[in-house]
Amino acid sequence: MTTYLPQLTLPESVFGSLPASVLLPIALGTAVGYSTRPKDVPRQYLSLKNPPLRPPPQVFGPVWTILYGMMGYAAHRAYTLGTSPLSLPGTIAAARHGTTLYTIQLGLNLAWMPLFFGFNRPVLALVDIVALLGANGYLAWLWGTQVDKTAGWLLVPYLAWMTFATYLNAGTGYLNNWDLSGKSGKKE
Repeated sequence: MTTYLPQLTLPESVFGSLPASVLLPIALGTAVGYSTRPKDVPRQYLSLKNPPLRPPPQVFGPVWTILYGMMGYAAHRAYTLGTSPLSLPGTIAAARHGTTLYTIQLGLNLAWMPLFFGFNRPVLALVDIVALLGANGYLAWLWGTQVDKTAGWLLVPYLAWMTFATYLNAGTGYLNNWDLSGKSGKKE
């Protein structure tokens, strides 16, 4: 079980505000996406050898916007319902533990794109996304079983997409000899 660590947790005011809770991950994800995405990233993405079922680049922005909004709403819901004065002490503890885990997973999520595209490090990106998948599986279970079922279920599409993204990360890394710099990835 995770622990509530205020130093590693977004402020309670973020979780307590529905607009802040929903818009913060969308804004951070957009900022990281645009700052890591120079003009050549779509071209680089299309030039890489990719596993089957790779979606076109224009799919990622809308999908991530929806997923970030859903996870932000799940965080708000779990926090506000879980820390209500009417909640049991165990529910309050689980809700607070979840806020720390949520903050950590958000950091892992935001680190993936710079690792994969910015630094061309698919192995590190794969380690990151596997940790992210595990953290979110646990978070969905924690919130879904100990705080609010709806909050847990709101994370299921995110988990499904991350599972698919893990497949794409591993497949792309493997097919390009774990080098995305363009030097060895294009060799047949």
